This record gives sequence, structure tokens and C-alpha cells, in this order.
Amino acid sequence: MSSAIGLHSFALPSQPEISSGGGTRDNEQADRECLLILDGRALDRECLASALEDHDLGMAVAAMGTIEEWRIKKDSYAPLSAILFNLGGRKVTDQRISDEIRSISSEFSSVPVILLADTDDISQILVALECGARGYIPTSVGIDVCVEALNLAAAGGIFVPASSVLSMRHLIDSGSRDPRPLTTMFTHRQAEVAQALRRGKANKIIAYELNLRESTVKVHIRNIMKKLKATNRTEVAYKVNDLFGEGAPAEE
Repeated sequence: MSSAIGLHSFALPSQPEISSGGGTRDNEQADRECLLILDGRALDRECLASALEDHDLGMAVAAMGTIEEWRIKKDSYAPLSAILFNLGGRKVTDQRISDEIRSISSEFSSVPVILLADTDDISQILVALECGARGYIPTSVGIDVCVEALNLAAAGGIFVPASSVLSMRHLIDSGSRDPRPLTTMFTHRQAEVAQALRRGKANKIIAYELNLRESTVKVHIRNIMKKLKATNRTEVAYKVNDLFGEGAPAEE
């Protein structure tokens, strides 16, 4: 990578590249739309810009530390075709990051914003799309995939890694199965009380609806907590949902 950067910086001074250092472009670059790389780390953004240019991206590349820097220098560049926001190890679920993505997506509504991040966790990807991103590229992919993803987003598509989508299969499969009945772990009465706890009902209400003494309800709750190794009512509700599903019947 270092030799490639040296070649661009020194061996070919008559063919300057767009970089974070300025707004010079040759005639060929002036005819192309521009990819804006946003990354606060100078070495990372410059290496990424060089690698993308070397792999026939089809766009000129501008590498900036912040969106404010782009606002100042934008007149020196061709119109934007896409924005690549490199998060590195930061999470989309962090409020500051999600707010920044929303702000950039809103300001550049006609320009697709693509995220580059170290994680391919599906929850991060879904939040990114909700914030307005038009693509999510994990750093685990190669440069060729990155180029294809950027061109797809620039053409109006949305790129997400296939590995993350496939990781959702177990959720789909588990959702299609009938929930286990609570009576596989509890007695009939305990199952009824567990259902009521899951709905957040108070002991008095449970006793009234099940025609039990309140003291009996408390005994059932203690036994349920022991079986689930739960320490409070909230944990009981969570564990019942986790083990048996939202729609678990009290009896077969």
C-alpha cells in the first residue's frame, strides 16, 4: 500500500489525484462525478482513496475529515455521486453516530450515503438503513466488493452484506415454529400465573382472575422463579418469552 501511495504522490506529479490535501483535478477527473470519503483518520482515508482509484471505481475521489471540510472545499470538486462514511469501530447504535448519519442523509438527500464499518452485525445494519444510509459495507470484504457496492448505491441500489442477511435465517425459522406450551416446565396453575406475570398483572388481579388466594399466587410465583432461576418478576416475564415465545399457550 505504501508503494502505491508513493507512486501517486511523487512519481506522477503531472496527473494529480483528488485527495484530502486539496481540490486539484485533471481533465478526466473533472468530467466524472465524485465520491466523498468521510473519515477523521487521515492515513485511513488517504489509503482508502488511493485503493479505490486504483480499482476502477469510475468516480473521482475526495477524502475529507469532516462534512464541514467538504462544505468549505466543495467548489473545487465535481458534483457528488455518493458519500462513503467510514465508521471504523464505532457503532451506528451510538446516538451521536446515528444523529450524524441522519443529518448527512438529510442534507444530501439526493446523494446516497454508504457506511463502512468494522462490524457486520445485522442490528447495526438495520439501524443504519433506518437512519437513511443506502448501503453498509463491512471492512471484512475486499476492495473489489467495496467498489461494486459503491457503484450499486450510486446507481440507486442498496447494498448489505449477504452474510448478515443469512444470519437472520434462524430468527425466521424459529418464528415459523409453534411455541412450546408452558406446561412443559410448569404445572397447569403455574403456567397460568406465568402467563399473567408476562402480561404485567399484579398479584391481586391474578388471584381474582384465577380464583386463588393472593398467598397462593405468591407461592406459585416463588416456585416459578426457582424453576427459571429468576430474581424478580421482570426477569420471569423475560425468561418466559425467551424460552417459550410470545404466543406460548398455557396448556396443550
